[in-house]
Amino acid sequence: MNLRNLAETLTITLMAILTSMVLYGVFILTYTSLGQIFPILGVKSGVIWPGELFVTMFEGSFGGSFSWRNTLTRAAPLILTALCTALPARLGLIVIGAEGALVLGGLGATAAGLALIGTPVSVMLVGMAVASMIAGGLLIGLVGALAHFRGVNATISSLLITYIAIGVFNYLVEGPMRDPASLNKPSTYLIAEDPILGSMPGLPDVHWGLGIGVACCFVLWLLMDHTTFGFAARMAGGNIRAAQGAGLPVGRLILLTCFLGGAAAGLAGMVEIAAVHRQANASLIAGYGFTGILVSFIARHHPLGIIPAAVLFGGLSASSGFLQRRLYMPDASVQLFMGIIFVVILLFETFYGRFRVFAPREVREAAAK
Repeated sequence: MNLRNLAETLTITLMAILTSMVLYGVFILTYTSLGQIFPILGVKSGVIWPGELFVTMFEGSFGGSFSWRNTLTRAAPLILTALCTALPARLGLIVIGAEGALVLGGLGATAAGLALIGTPVSVMLVGMAVASMIAGGLLIGLVGALAHFRGVNATISSLLITYIAIGVFNYLVEGPMRDPASLNKPSTYLIAEDPILGSMPGLPDVHWGLGIGVACCFVLWLLMDHTTFGFAARMAGGNIRAAQGAGLPVGRLILLTCFLGGAAAGLAGMVEIAAVHRQANASLIAGYGFTGILVSFIARHHPLGIIPAAVLFGGLSASSGFLQRRLYMPDASVQLFMGIIFVVILLFETFYGRFRVFAPREVREAAAK
């Protein structure tokens, strides 16, 4: 991506975010104002003005060391799940199955962790990482296989496979893998009494999942933008028939790219198990996979753009508790804001290529004549 394209992307993305803020602020202001007239709406606070709303959200996301730690911790799985959408998108496939890959990756990591109890922590972590990447990679690889060999729409198949994966997860956690002592909340046995994935140096309470996610983004950026494999993938994404005519192994490219995306999302499941939950249960199904779709789209499926986008959405997620305590707003209000951002980002896709200032000089000169 050259500087002109980068400037265009940043400008349009900023416009989309500002538009989303206006729409969200107007909605909250209108709703809370009506709540003062109609008690049936259940508004517990007074009228919430947009300025107060966004200042509170900023304080909850980035207003202090605790807020930053909470934001970065929530951003870690979002970075990895966003890669599950971003990589297949290079081939023209819109895959939304990161949630399924995450839960199966977490389940695979738990099974590996339980099998490796008693071994050194480093061995346990490596085994859990490998198991999670294989589980997530095979799931999304199946989506790629269905798309290539049978012509099945990747968006639909990845969504349906996600629900199947969640069903398998629930069956195993509540059945064969369940700890009999977990009565109220079915869970597997603990892999350890304390989290085995520690905090990053200089960032207390921010586990190494963040570092793993950032490293994966850089490695996959190099792979997709600076190797012959990435060039071939971009060619296939631009025109599959032309790529096939040029002799490129399109099927292999699709399968491997989908596997890598699924492996990244599966690794997010391992990170959550090793650093947070220490066992598999329903808490793992937290929506990180679905939010990762939004992160990928706002980053325009660029691996490096995913990092700041994930921090932004991690901050929005972290602010939900702050909004609830300060302004008595439900957690779902933040989900509403994320949904508005997603829709507006899609609408603003039509602006790419429309601004003459971002066009090459030759194009601007030709248009001026």
